[in-house]
Amino acid sequence: MHGYYIWTIGCQMNKADSERLESALDQMGMSPTESPQTADVIVLNSCVVRQSAEDKVVGMVTSLKPLKQEYPDKVVALMGCMVGPKTDKLRKRFPYVDVFMRPQEFQPLIEMLGERMDIDTDGCVGQLVARAEVTTYIPIIHGCDKFCTFCIIPYRRGREVSRPVEDIVREARLLAQRGVREVTLLGQNVDSYGHDLPEAPDLGDLLEAVNEIEGLDRIRFLTSHPNDMSDHIIEKVASLDKVCEHINLPFQAGDDNVLASMRRGYTNDGYRRKVEEIRERIPNVSLSTDVIVGFSGESDAQFQKTQELIRDIRFDKVHTAAYSTRQGTIADRTMTDDVPHEEKQARLKSLDALQESISREINSTYLDRTVEVLVEGRKRGRWYGRNRNDKLVYFDADIDVKGRMLDITIEDTSPWSLQGSLAPVLARS
Repeated sequence: MHGYYIWTIGCQMNKADSERLESALDQMGMSPTESPQTADVIVLNSCVVRQSAEDKVVGMVTSLKPLKQEYPDKVVALMGCMVGPKTDKLRKRFPYVDVFMRPQEFQPLIEMLGERMDIDTDGCVGQLVARAEVTTYIPIIHGCDKFCTFCIIPYRRGREVSRPVEDIVREARLLAQRGVREVTLLGQNVDSYGHDLPEAPDLGDLLEAVNEIEGLDRIRFLTSHPNDMSDHIIEKVASLDKVCEHINLPFQAGDDNVLASMRRGYTNDGYRRKVEEIRERIPNVSLSTDVIVGFSGESDAQFQKTQELIRDIRFDKVHTAAYSTRQGTIADRTMTDDVPHEEKQARLKSLDALQESISREINSTYLDRTVEVLVEGRKRGRWYGRNRNDKLVYFDADIDVKGRMLDITIEDTSPWSLQGSLAPVLARS
């Protein structure tokens, strides 16, 4: 039996793409391996949103050259956001890579393998679904129409294209029948879902449809945009029993002029009012966000407004990154990356320290409380899962509890996770 190895870096969309490619390869009779050395097919699913991510991809691709030279029959494929519409430069840079595939473009590899293995691949790229894990992702809209000046996504993943509601519901139902208990609906801008479909359903309508699926216990969604987080979406998060009370709402920068340079389309005050609306409608909601420091022209005074926003809103989690120019973006063409590297790192360190303190305080409020945890598996020798607010919870159990919904009493907390033990009633399901 032929083996494959898929190495994924980047966002949940990349993870979802990898899961679907795994589905196709499984249908072809292949099986995953533990390392590239033992695989017949090696796939690198790339991300170039940050310079650090691109550097990792380049390092991994380069490291495969000796392996490919020693075993020329191995198939090496590069997919994801590093692969644009034109691949001439990539082919010249990495001549030992056999296949280049854009995001969601599985067919070139499938056809090549089908020819080599002499098998029919017609049914392998139809309705691809993730493996039956406890939790998984369902892409619902591909691409992005926002064209934020710092972002490469619209150029690599294209414009927004929504999947029909019935296709998503069918996939979610199939996953539930296979044992999946939680799905995360994915999109670069998930809140804009449905605007391009004939009947223009929105994310709220989709959440309502998926909420009816028997066997599915939880629903999440990523990633939101402040401008598209509508009253209808907020109302559905508040009212639907399976939709988790957690929202990721990136604000990226706290200064209005920086936000304008980024083409984000909202102001500091507008973002604050959106958060107030969410918290008023969903009192027990947890919030996470994304922030970029050191964008073109950002002064220290402008950065302080980002700190103030984090200090005032008190997010449960903040994903921080230093700005790195991406070739082909509006910022790359029209702006100068003029904030020194050392200053970016200092700002990152300052934000991370601030958020660590806030997360520590928020998580400490869970001490001695009992929370509902969907157990995803084992990590670091302990069972782990998340509660509805996306808090990572570790605990011990002497039996296999993967996939079960358990009540866990929290006994210790940190900025990054909660630790507890089984409540007197082992499982509620």
